Amino acid sequence: MVLKLLQGGVSALLDYLSAHVLTCLVPAFFIAGAISVFMSQTVVLKYFSAQAKKWVSYSIASVSGTILAVCSCTVLPLFGGIYKMGAGIGPAVAFLYSGPAINILAIVYSARLLGYDLGLARFVAAVLFSVVIGLIMATIYKREEQDKVKQAVIMPDAEGSKSLWKLLVYFVLLVGILIFGASKQWIITGILIAILLVILRLWFVKDEIVEWLGATWRFTKQMFPLLLIGVFIAGILRVIVPESIVSNWVGGNSIRSNFIASIFGALMYFATLTEVPIIKAFMELGMGKGPALALLLAGPALSLPNMLVIRSIMGGRKTLIYILLVVIMATFTGLVFGTIVS
Repeated sequence: MVLKLLQGGVSALLDYLSAHVLTCLVPAFFIAGAISVFMSQTVVLKYFSAQAKKWVSYSIASVSGTILAVCSCTVLPLFGGIYKMGAGIGPAVAFLYSGPAINILAIVYSARLLGYDLGLARFVAAVLFSVVIGLIMATIYKREEQDKVKQAVIMPDAEGSKSLWKLLVYFVLLVGILIFGASKQWIITGILIAILLVILRLWFVKDEIVEWLGATWRFTKQMFPLLLIGVFIAGILRVIVPESIVSNWVGGNSIRSNFIASIFGALMYFATLTEVPIIKAFMELGMGKGPALALLLAGPALSLPNMLVIRSIMGGRKTLIYILLVVIMATFTGLVFGTIVS
């Protein structure tokens, strides 16, 4: 039995390393390093701080995932970058949730495989989720956010040496490498990398590149070991908890079935899109549409790996509140949706 558990953990690690590290996680770490080095604090505070207009910050944060076809672990270094740069906890958490929850590939795939009602419900609920969770977090930590704003006001903002259009091209290339690399379009990815190398040579000095690489390495050292530990544990859980047993507990549309689906989704690691065929299998075994939506809303946003990393970024208490909010709201939304479609 012990050997079987270890095999499950090792298998999950191998799948994770082969499918995500090179094409998803590595580009995300480079983007996080670029954010921390080249993004002006003024820009961060303008759109994501507690001082910014809420309709602007939450609107941008809540739909950010539509352009990033990434899983929760890939969003983490991006979240860490904007949070460390002084973003308000509300918009930052909204971005953290929306990133993996509403990427275009996942929404389209969900609609095609699980039904258009579930696909649409997933998109609408995820956008609303991100805003509501962000607003609740900002309200709970209102005093802390006010202190952050005061500190940010007195902090001098260094003048950037790069023009806005050059930085825009630089970040577009990084995001493009992430998106096309994740979708395994190697020719386009190679072209983008070549262009990036050219602009680094023409527009950036050696010290800027070294600082960027140093920031990228710091994020990698902080997050990557925790991700590996979490993925290994999740692989062991998949051996301990067979899919057939889980499906027996999430049939129908009771509070219990939706809550169990939310908890299961929160604990398990789902790489981008892999949650869809798993849920399809559950539904064929009798899983209700309500619990299916609850799992769709909790699964991509949470996992053991990202819980560990989020804790390292914003502390245990904030992480616990974030987890509870996701689970409770996923349970309630699944219950309502299951009642409507039944």
